[in-house]
Amino acid sequence: MELNNLKPANGAVKNRKRIGRGAGSGHGGTSTRGHKGAGSRSGNSRKIGFEGGQMPLQRRLPKFGFKNINRVEYTGINLDVLEKLAAQGINEFTHETFVKKGLASKNDLVKILGRGTLTAKVNITAHAFSSTAKEAIEKVGGSTATL
Repeated sequence: MELNNLKPANGAVKNRKRIGRGAGSGHGGTSTRGHKGAGSRSGNSRKIGFEGGQMPLQRRLPKFGFKNINRVEYTGINLDVLEKLAAQGINEFTHETFVKKGLASKNDLVKILGRGTLTAKVNITAHAFSSTAKEAIEKVGGSTATL
């Protein structure tokens, strides 16, 4: 390999139009911008969704639905998940435990849900409990505490 035969790797260089390089290039004169109008001038940019003056799709479609700004979102953790963790020897569950195990992030609110069965006696501290989960935990002798 020598300096006189170096070339870019295949596919590294694309052949593109060289615009505004004189009449002989085939892209001189108006430089593929057409004549007059906003698109021919510098600084022109169209809004996202602009459809040439036609009413844009996002304005043609009706609005629908409702977003409750006061909604409280919980991350749900079911009893069957707690049962698996109890089998590993964990019997004290707090928010830090859930974060450490990757079941919730540090800013999530945690709600214990009632899917599955629980056989181990566990103590759980969470933001909320479903009635079936609370009943199942207390039936096996565990305790629930709300944050």
